[in-house]
Amino acid sequence: MSYKTILVHVDQSKHAAERIKIAAEIAMAENAHLIGTAMTGISRFVYQDSALDITGTILSAQIDSLYENANQALENFDAIAKKMGVLSYDKRLVSDEPEGGLALQARYCDLVVVGQTDPDELFSSIVSDLPEYVMLNCARPVLMVPYAGRFAHVGTNALVAWDGSTEATRAITNAIPLLKRARNVTVAVFNPSAQYEVHGEQPGADVALYLARHNIKIDVVQQPTELDVGNALLSLAADMGSDLIVMGGYGHTRFREVLLGGVTSTMLKTMTIPVLMSH
Repeated sequence: MSYKTILVHVDQSKHAAERIKIAAEIAMAENAHLIGTAMTGISRFVYQDSALDITGTILSAQIDSLYENANQALENFDAIAKKMGVLSYDKRLVSDEPEGGLALQARYCDLVVVGQTDPDELFSSIVSDLPEYVMLNCARPVLMVPYAGRFAHVGTNALVAWDGSTEATRAITNAIPLLKRARNVTVAVFNPSAQYEVHGEQPGADVALYLARHNIKIDVVQQPTELDVGNALLSLAADMGSDLIVMGGYGHTRFREVLLGGVTSTMLKTMTIPVLMSH
């Protein structure tokens, strides 16, 4: 099991270079093809609606500006990929809005790399729910990179949140290529006695055996906590010096509204290290 195609979201954010670097490092380690994709921000449905005239002078100039910004972002991606020595990659310009465009493209990739929303960036106020929308709609694992900090290594010391759910199961399975290269993998089970029907007499033992068969050596930590699980997970990651969290992503979308579970919402707002989520 390995990643063969990795998709990274490319835009004009000041944080884009960090996520491109991380995606490139994973691609090289996995001998995978890397795709840098930039969306124009114009919904594909605009082009499908024959009643809309997008040739007007003012609107046309705005569209040209959006294309110029997307192309510049792709040039930055190209420069980083070349400098890092990525052997197999391509850049892709897509006429679509970021959330929908990424979610569609992700279905043909093994891993998607996006950035956490930075509330201080102007662009983020326009596309404020991109990470969660993509995670809930792409059917692929999404690696989310925090907007604050620099990350020399991702996945050397991994922390896996295990609650026996379908989402957590998908996340662990989807993270196997990263976990195989980790030096340390810890599976955290929070308040296991509250879910005896899921965890049994030895909480974490079954998932540890599953990962062991993939040649992944892990430690299991049973963690009682009175904190909400999201903050407890971040606190444990800080105590252990983790550089990656693997967890299920909980929630759903109703039309364009994104409704998240509490742990997922906490993590998306306050993550301090990269987080791999699967829904």
